[in-house]
Order: sequence, then structure tokens, then C-alpha cells
Amino acid sequence: MSIEVGAKLSGKVSGITNFGAFIDLGEGKTGLVHISEVSDSYVKDINDVLTKGETVEVKVMSVGDDGKIGLSIRRANGEAPTKQREQRGKREFSRPQGKREFKKSSQPERKQSFDDLMSDFLKDSEDRLSSLKRNTEGKRGGRGGRRN
Repeated sequence: MSIEVGAKLSGKVSGITNFGAFIDLGEGKTGLVHISEVSDSYVKDINDVLTKGETVEVKVMSVGDDGKIGLSIRRANGEAPTKQREQRGKREFSRPQGKREFKKSSQPERKQSFDDLMSDFLKDSEDRLSSLKRNTEGKRGGRGGRRN
């Protein structure tokens, strides 16, 4: 049996871990459903959703060169990842609607050469390093003052 990405298959839960569940697809093939692909809602404990020996419908998401098979239960059930999520209270963020317009500067954009960019980076890096040394020099602990 050749397993292809996008195929919907039926399998049996053969093992459950804290990060997902292993699904036996038959013919010696086993795939992993990551905990984030079990349900469209947040799953804290996978044991609340799946049990060992349960038969589930899965969708093949990836097949690696090393034989690893990535599966999804939520996408096999027709739940798209772009589906509107449930309200999450304070964790819900909203985006402003409409187009954003950026004002162009009156000065033309100046292209810097690689050498200019590198010298700016080195100068900035040296400034940060000296500042870091200056701030940590006296904080080495122990009795007495600074050491040279």
C-alpha cells in the first residue's frame, strides 16, 4: 500500500504520548498525529480525546524520506486550519480591517554597499560589547573591589 499526501485513511490508535498519538495504518505502517492536529479546539491532555485501540479517520499530511508519516485527525474531519477559531477571551487579538497606506519619504531610498553595511554592523556590535563589559565588570561577586 502506497501512502500519499492528502489521502484519507482509517487507522487504529496504537499508542498515546504527551505530544500526540501513533496510528497503526496497517501493513506495518505507523504514523503520528501531533496533539495540535487532534482537534480544532485546544487539547491539554490527549487522553481526554483519544483512547488506545480506538479507530479514527486520518488525513496524510506528510511522508518523509525516512519513512515518518505525519497525520491529522482534524483535517480529515473537514475542519480547515483557517476555520474561525472559538473566542478565547483575553487571548483573542483583532486585526484592523482595510488597506494600510504607507507614506513615502521625500528622500530617495539610498542603497548601501555590503562594505557599508558591514562597517555599520561592526561599529554597533563593538558599542554593544563595550557597554555589556562595562555593565558586568563590577558584578562578578566576591569581596573587595574591581580586579584588573
